[in-house]
Amino acid sequence: MQIEVLKNTGKELSFTVKGADTPFINAIRRIGMSCVPVFGIDKVTFYENTSSLFDEYIANRIGLVPILTPDGYTAKDVILFSLDKSGPGVVYSKSLKSSDAKVEVANSNIPIIRLSEGQQLRIEAKARLGTAKEHARFQPGLISYECKGDSFDVFVESFGQLSPKEIVLKASDVIEDKLREFKDALKKVK
Repeated sequence: MQIEVLKNTGKELSFTVKGADTPFINAIRRIGMSCVPVFGIDKVTFYENTSSLFDEYIANRIGLVPILTPDGYTAKDVILFSLDKSGPGVVYSKSLKSSDAKVEVANSNIPIIRLSEGQQLRIEAKARLGTAKEHARFQPGLISYECKGDSFDVFVESFGQLSPKEIVLKASDVIEDKLREFKDALKKVK
Protein backbone atom coordinates (compact mmCIF):
# COMPACT_ATOMS: atom_id res chain seq x y z
CA MET A 1 0.00 0.00 0.00
CA GLN A 2 1.28 3.46 -0.89
CA ILE A 3 0.17 6.81 0.55
CA GLU A 4 1.01 10.18 -0.96
CA VAL A 5 0.03 13.34 0.93
CA LEU A 6 -1.63 15.92 -1.31
CA LYS A 7 -2.38 18.60 1.31
CA ASN A 8 -1.85 18.96 5.06
CA THR A 9 -2.91 22.25 6.67
CA GLY A 10 -3.35 21.09 10.26
CA LYS A 11 -7.16 21.20 10.00
CA GLU A 12 -7.41 19.40 6.65
CA LEU A 13 -5.51 16.45 5.25
CA SER A 14 -5.86 14.90 1.82
CA PHE A 15 -3.89 11.96 0.54
CA THR A 16 -3.91 9.35 -2.23
CA VAL A 17 -3.94 5.65 -1.35
CA LYS A 18 -2.82 3.03 -3.85
CA GLY A 19 -3.14 -0.71 -3.27
CA ALA A 20 -6.32 -0.63 -1.18
CA ASP A 21 -9.90 -1.56 -1.99
CA THR A 22 -13.18 0.27 -1.45
CA PRO A 23 -14.32 -1.67 1.68
CA PHE A 24 -11.02 -0.92 3.43
CA ILE A 25 -11.10 2.82 2.64
CA ASN A 26 -14.78 2.99 3.62
CA ALA A 27 -13.99 1.24 6.93
CA ILE A 28 -11.37 3.92 7.70
CA ARG A 29 -13.93 6.61 6.82
CA ARG A 30 -16.75 5.15 8.94
CA ILE A 31 -14.59 4.28 11.96
CA GLY A 32 -12.81 7.65 11.81
CA MET A 33 -16.08 9.55 12.01
CA SER A 34 -17.97 7.36 14.49
CA CYS A 35 -15.61 5.35 16.72
CA VAL A 36 -12.65 7.61 17.55
CA PRO A 37 -13.10 8.85 21.14
CA VAL A 38 -12.90 12.60 21.78
CA PHE A 39 -13.89 14.90 24.64
CA GLY A 40 -17.33 16.48 24.56
CA ILE A 41 -19.40 18.38 27.11
CA ASP A 42 -22.45 16.31 27.96
CA LYS A 43 -23.57 17.59 31.37
CA VAL A 44 -24.28 21.27 32.04
CA THR A 45 -25.47 22.62 35.40
CA PHE A 46 -27.04 26.08 35.35
CA TYR A 47 -26.60 28.21 38.46
CA GLU A 48 -27.92 31.36 36.83
CA ASN A 49 -29.48 32.05 33.44
CA THR A 50 -31.35 35.31 33.06
CA SER A 51 -31.02 35.30 29.26
CA SER A 52 -33.97 34.89 26.91
CA LEU A 53 -32.90 31.34 25.90
CA PHE A 54 -33.87 28.07 27.58
CA ASP A 55 -31.21 26.19 29.56
CA GLU A 56 -31.51 23.18 27.22
CA TYR A 57 -30.82 25.31 24.13
CA ILE A 58 -27.69 26.83 25.66
CA ALA A 59 -26.55 23.42 26.94
CA ASN A 60 -26.88 22.00 23.42
CA ARG A 61 -24.78 24.84 21.95
CA ILE A 62 -22.11 24.39 24.63
CA GLY A 63 -22.14 20.62 24.05
CA LEU A 64 -21.23 21.09 20.38
CA VAL A 65 -18.11 23.16 21.14
CA PRO A 66 -15.08 20.99 20.17
CA ILE A 67 -12.75 20.15 23.08
CA LEU A 68 -9.04 19.34 22.63
CA THR A 69 -8.40 15.64 23.22
CA PRO A 70 -4.78 14.90 24.15
CA ASP A 71 -3.51 11.35 24.68
CA GLY A 72 -3.46 9.79 28.14
CA TYR A 73 -7.10 10.17 29.18
CA THR A 74 -9.58 7.35 29.77
CA ALA A 75 -13.36 7.02 29.68
CA LYS A 76 -13.38 7.52 33.47
CA ASP A 77 -11.81 10.99 33.28
CA VAL A 78 -14.15 13.97 33.70
CA ILE A 79 -12.96 17.52 33.01
CA LEU A 80 -14.85 20.44 34.56
CA PHE A 81 -15.52 23.67 32.69
CA SER A 82 -16.99 26.84 34.19
CA LEU A 83 -18.48 29.96 32.65
CA ASP A 84 -19.58 33.16 34.40
CA LYS A 85 -20.51 36.10 32.16
CA SER A 86 -22.71 39.19 32.38
CA GLY A 87 -24.21 41.27 29.59
CA PRO A 88 -24.16 43.21 27.44
CA GLY A 89 -22.13 41.28 24.91
CA VAL A 90 -21.60 38.02 23.12
CA VAL A 91 -20.39 35.03 25.13
CA TYR A 92 -17.82 33.05 23.14
CA SER A 93 -16.45 29.55 23.68
CA LYS A 94 -13.20 31.07 25.03
CA SER A 95 -15.21 31.96 28.16
CA LEU A 96 -15.39 28.24 29.05
CA LYS A 97 -12.59 27.81 31.61
CA SER A 98 -11.18 24.29 32.00
CA SER A 99 -10.00 22.62 35.21
CA ASP A 100 -7.25 20.93 33.14
CA ALA A 101 -4.82 23.10 31.16
CA LYS A 102 -4.33 20.36 28.52
CA VAL A 103 -8.06 19.95 27.82
CA GLU A 104 -9.43 23.26 26.53
CA VAL A 105 -11.85 24.42 23.86
CA ALA A 106 -10.42 23.76 20.39
CA ASN A 107 -11.87 26.94 18.85
CA SER A 108 -12.18 29.99 21.09
CA ASN A 109 -14.34 32.08 18.73
CA ILE A 110 -17.59 30.11 18.68
CA PRO A 111 -20.51 32.34 19.77
CA ILE A 112 -22.66 30.70 22.45
CA ILE A 113 -25.17 33.42 23.31
CA ARG A 114 -25.70 37.19 23.19
CA LEU A 115 -26.49 38.67 26.60
CA SER A 116 -28.34 41.97 26.97
CA GLU A 117 -27.76 44.54 29.70
CA GLY A 118 -28.40 42.99 33.12
CA GLN A 119 -28.48 39.39 31.88
CA GLN A 120 -26.14 36.80 33.36
CA LEU A 121 -25.07 33.24 32.58
CA ARG A 122 -23.27 31.11 35.18
CA ILE A 123 -22.77 27.42 34.51
CA GLU A 124 -20.59 24.41 35.26
CA ALA A 125 -20.07 21.76 32.59
CA LYS A 126 -18.54 18.27 32.53
CA ALA A 127 -16.64 16.91 29.55
CA ARG A 128 -15.91 13.22 29.03
CA LEU A 129 -14.63 10.96 26.29
CA GLY A 130 -17.22 9.53 23.93
CA THR A 131 -17.78 8.51 20.33
CA ALA A 132 -20.11 9.81 17.63
CA LYS A 133 -22.14 6.59 17.96
CA GLU A 134 -23.53 8.25 21.12
CA HIS A 135 -23.92 11.85 19.93
CA ALA A 136 -22.59 14.28 17.31
CA ARG A 137 -20.72 16.22 20.04
CA PHE A 138 -18.19 13.37 20.03
CA GLN A 139 -17.50 13.39 16.26
CA PRO A 140 -13.88 14.38 15.58
CA GLY A 141 -14.36 15.44 11.98
CA LEU A 142 -15.41 14.45 8.48
CA ILE A 143 -13.82 11.91 6.16
CA SER A 144 -14.67 11.33 2.52
CA TYR A 145 -13.00 9.65 -0.42
CA GLU A 146 -13.11 9.63 -4.19
CA CYS A 147 -12.27 6.58 -6.29
CA LYS A 148 -9.73 7.38 -9.03
CA GLY A 149 -9.35 4.10 -10.95
CA ASP A 150 -6.85 2.02 -8.97
CA SER A 151 -6.38 4.63 -6.21
CA PHE A 152 -8.44 6.66 -3.74
CA ASP A 153 -8.20 10.32 -2.83
CA VAL A 154 -9.08 10.58 0.88
CA PHE A 155 -10.11 13.90 2.47
CA VAL A 156 -10.06 14.41 6.26
CA GLU A 157 -11.33 17.58 7.95
CA SER A 158 -10.89 17.92 11.71
CA PHE A 159 -13.31 19.80 13.97
CA GLY A 160 -10.30 20.62 16.18
CA GLN A 161 -10.25 17.96 18.91
CA LEU A 162 -7.51 16.00 17.09
CA SER A 163 -5.38 16.64 14.03
CA PRO A 164 -6.61 14.97 10.81
CA LYS A 165 -3.63 12.59 10.90
CA GLU A 166 -4.46 11.63 14.51
CA ILE A 167 -8.05 10.87 13.48
CA VAL A 168 -6.88 8.44 10.77
CA LEU A 169 -4.25 6.86 13.04
CA LYS A 170 -6.76 6.39 15.87
CA ALA A 171 -9.29 4.97 13.39
CA SER A 172 -6.73 2.38 12.30
CA ASP A 173 -6.04 1.59 16.00
CA VAL A 174 -9.78 1.04 16.56
CA ILE A 175 -9.95 -1.29 13.54
CA GLU A 176 -6.90 -3.18 14.80
CA ASP A 177 -8.47 -3.56 18.28
CA LYS A 178 -11.79 -4.75 16.81
CA LEU A 179 -10.00 -7.32 14.62
CA ARG A 180 -7.99 -8.58 17.61
CA GLU A 181 -11.19 -8.85 19.68
CA PHE A 182 -12.93 -10.71 16.83
CA LYS A 183 -9.98 -13.07 16.40
CA ASP A 184 -9.88 -13.85 20.15
CA ALA A 185 -13.64 -14.51 20.21
CA LEU A 186 -13.38 -16.74 17.15
CA LYS A 187 -10.61 -18.81 18.76
CA LYS A 188 -13.01 -19.64 21.62
CA VAL A 189 -15.62 -21.05 19.23
CA LYS A 190 -15.66 -24.86 19.22
